[in-house]
Amino acid sequence: MGLGRGQSPLLMALVPLLTCLQTGMSLEHISYVPQLSSATLGGRLTQSTFTLEQPRGQFSHPSISDSDAIWLVVAHSNATQKFTAPQKVEDTPVPADFPQGGYYLTLRASRALYPGGQPSNQLWVLRVGNDTRCSPRTRGCNHPLPGPGPYRVKFLVMSDRGPTAETEWSSETRLQQAEVLQAAPGPQTAGTVVIIAILSVLLAILLAALLTLLIFTWYDTCGSTPISGPGELVFVRKYDTHHMSRPSAVGAS
Repeated sequence: MGLGRGQSPLLMALVPLLTCLQTGMSLEHISYVPQLSSATLGGRLTQSTFTLEQPRGQFSHPSISDSDAIWLVVAHSNATQKFTAPQKVEDTPVPADFPQGGYYLTLRASRALYPGGQPSNQLWVLRVGNDTRCSPRTRGCNHPLPGPGPYRVKFLVMSDRGPTAETEWSSETRLQQAEVLQAAPGPQTAGTVVIIAILSVLLAILLAALLTLLIFTWYDTCGSTPISGPGELVFVRKYDTHHMSRPSAVGAS
């Protein structure tokens, strides 16, 4: 009896460990590698997004139900080894955790959105990082990617009891980078010198013509300006001279 009492705390300590091992062993492995979309698709890679093919028909295993959530895990290429599947939906990392944690979950779906069967003429793709309106602290937000990468992704299936299945990690994906145009070093060619000389001469001619036009306009305006305007009044003083004799009155004798 004393031995049984001594083993009870030990068994209680082993229960969480056994539960974790059981959860890890029950995680089904799906032999599917996420792929980038066709190279002919416009916008396949941008500075903040990339486009994947939809994993159609990859989640038909009996252990996966229609109500299970299928998440896309986005991770830095060097953070895939430390990825740990969350045990509850409430624990799923968000894009705001990406700089420190190295991965987050986005694009929640169900297997009804990824049916199998023959491909149709429609284009079935997933654009990662395409939502600029959601907050990076919102669970499932498909926020634009913060840099050129490289990134790796995989799909994770979660039920109410925790993770149930996962796919392979994709290969590395690098986004486009903005190119800065710089002047080519070294001496200028003869053609460049000729073009610069011609442009300089044309600019000098244009400036001379503009200066001539300004001078002509100023001279014409000043030469034709009247001394007094039409609204001005000119006053003339009347002088009565004394040396002029008055004419004699008519009829004087």
